[in-house]
Amino acid sequence: MCVAAIAWHAHPRWRLVAIGNRDEFHERPAAPLGEWDDDSGIIAGRDLRSGGTWLGVAPRTGRFALVTNLRGFGDPDPSCASRGALVTDLLAAQGPYADPDAAPLNDFNPFNLLLVHGETLRFLSNRPASVRAALAPGIYGLSNGMLDEPWPKTLALKAATLEWLTSGAKAPEALFAVLASETLPDTGLHSAVPSDVPAEPRETPPFIRNAVYGTRCSTVAAITSDGEGVIEERRFSSTGQVTGISRTNFSWPHLH
Repeated sequence: MCVAAIAWHAHPRWRLVAIGNRDEFHERPAAPLGEWDDDSGIIAGRDLRSGGTWLGVAPRTGRFALVTNLRGFGDPDPSCASRGALVTDLLAAQGPYADPDAAPLNDFNPFNLLLVHGETLRFLSNRPASVRAALAPGIYGLSNGMLDEPWPKTLALKAATLEWLTSGAKAPEALFAVLASETLPDTGLHSAVPSDVPAEPRETPPFIRNAVYGTRCSTVAAITSDGEGVIEERRFSSTGQVTGISRTNFSWPHLH
C-alpha cells in the first residue's frame, strides 16, 4: 500500500474500517483479491513476483494487516526479504515472521505495518528503530512517511473515513471516491521530499495515474461489531481504467 487509513473501534457499529491504494509498477504481476488456495485462510490480492501481499484479512486467525514502504532511508536493499512475506506470515499466523513480538523486523527494507490481532491494533516498523506498539481506538493514516505523518493524501483519507463513519453510511462508494481522487488535497502543509521518493512524493493525490508506476488497486475492508466482514478490491490499468472488481464477505471470530 502507498496510502491508507484505518478506523479501529472508532464507531459503535464498526470494529474495523480500512481503506487504501496500492501504487506499484504496472508491469509487476499480481493476482486479484480472493481466498488463497494454500489453506492459509488468507483473503487478499497477491504479488506474483514475491508471493506475498500488501493488504489482507484472515478470518480463521482473526487477523488483518497492511504494509506501506517507508521512504527517506536510502535506496532499497535488493537482498532483503520481501515485505509482502511479513504480511503473509502475520495473516496466516505461521512462518518465520508470524509472531509480531518476535519477527526479525530488520530482515526487511524500511516499512510501516498495521496489524489487527484479536482485539488489538498494533503498529510495527523498523526505521529509525524497531517499533512494536499497541494503538488505542481511533483513526490512523499511513503513506510513505511515519505513522500519522500529515501527508495531504493521508489526511484526506482519514477525513473521508471519519465522515463515512459519522454519516451512518454502509455502502463503500464514498470511501472508493476519496481513493479515486486525483486532486491534491489543500492542507497548507508542505515539506521537503526525500531524495529517494521520485515516484511518490508526499504532495501527490491519493490516486496516481501514470503509465509506468501508478495506482494498481483500491481496497476497502470493513468489519462490524457483530463480526460481519467484507473486503472489496477495484483494479486499474496503466491508463487508470477499472479492469476488475472483486468482493468477498466473511465472518470475523467473536472474541470476548
